Amino acid sequence: MAKNKKTRFEVQEGETIDQCLDRMKKEGYTPVRRVEEPIFQEVKRDGQKAYEPVGRKIVFQAMKNER
Repeated sequence: MAKNKKTRFEVQEGETIDQCLDRMKKEGYTPVRRVEEPIFQEVKRDGQKAYEPVGRKIVFQAMKNER
């Protein structure tokens, strides 16, 4: 059974980007793409639903190092 060569790493709550990159390196992966996904919250105003951004999620796509 072949191991995954691609995976995703999400920057966790209370973790810096550098700490996430170090975690990737320890697991033998190299980042190839960074994606920021907005996080929205539903708010009701005057009987209408509205969505407001409340944060962001940073996800790295990574490839397994060949050794």
